[in-house]
Amino acid sequence: MKVPTDVGAMGVTQATALAESAEAEFMYAFETGAPPSARSALGMTAVRLGGGVVLAMGADPTGGYWNKALGFGVTEPVTDALVRAVLEVYRASGSAVAVLQLAPAALPEDWDDICGRHGIVGGTVWAKLLRSAGPEIRPTTTELRVGRIGPGDVDDWSRVYCAGFEMPEDPDLVAFFGSGTDEARGFHSFGAWSGDRLVAAANLHVSGTVAAFCGAATLPGERRRGAQSAFMAARLAEATRLGCEWMSAETWQEFDGHVNPSLHNMERAGFVQVYDRRNWVWREEHV
Repeated sequence: MKVPTDVGAMGVTQATALAESAEAEFMYAFETGAPPSARSALGMTAVRLGGGVVLAMGADPTGGYWNKALGFGVTEPVTDALVRAVLEVYRASGSAVAVLQLAPAALPEDWDDICGRHGIVGGTVWAKLLRSAGPEIRPTTTELRVGRIGPGDVDDWSRVYCAGFEMPEDPDLVAFFGSGTDEARGFHSFGAWSGDRLVAAANLHVSGTVAAFCGAATLPGERRRGAQSAFMAARLAEATRLGCEWMSAETWQEFDGHVNPSLHNMERAGFVQVYDRRNWVWREEHV
């Protein structure tokens, strides 16, 4: 099969496979790389199942954000039996809530019936975006110093992530975030400094020739200083240097006048929205 060189020339099947697989691989690498002590304290489980990944955190201090199942429908179809197996992982982990992140092209014809049987309901919508390596990288300016983080920056970097995403500074969660700086597992991590103070953090995960833009956060009091645009340019340059042909990203879709600056930053950097993906929410109280 000829690989297109531009997002516009890509079919739905290939766009879905690229975008879903990139996110699933970075999430699996992220969660399986956490220190054993953090994995135990947070009740973490990561399972490859049905062509996708099931990520569970039974003692998630955020209330369930890290319970995600994704990457399905690329190599195997989504079926009632697969959904049942996914939910058994969450029940076994003691998780009370989980999100199934399924691309619209992966939903089977009987999806409504499957949802009804398992108490799954539609939630928020995310935009999935792709960019080829071809377009020129748009230059950015910021007064902050932006660059790769070093071993001595990992703890500050992890705490900035927690604060930027409004997650608790739980010590095990901070240790978990720190595992996302391991270059041996495909991560390439960046920071932005105001003087000597780290005020923003961003990450990139590379798997083969695809790079996943896997999160960027700025401390609340340091926003609107150009960190996010600078991170976009720095990660695009790094992904290109590493030989990536495609870059993938996701963020929440705008709705009812709620503007998402991250979405616009991505589009200015050359990312193209390829589809919207709804979060399908399961809760244990369903019988």
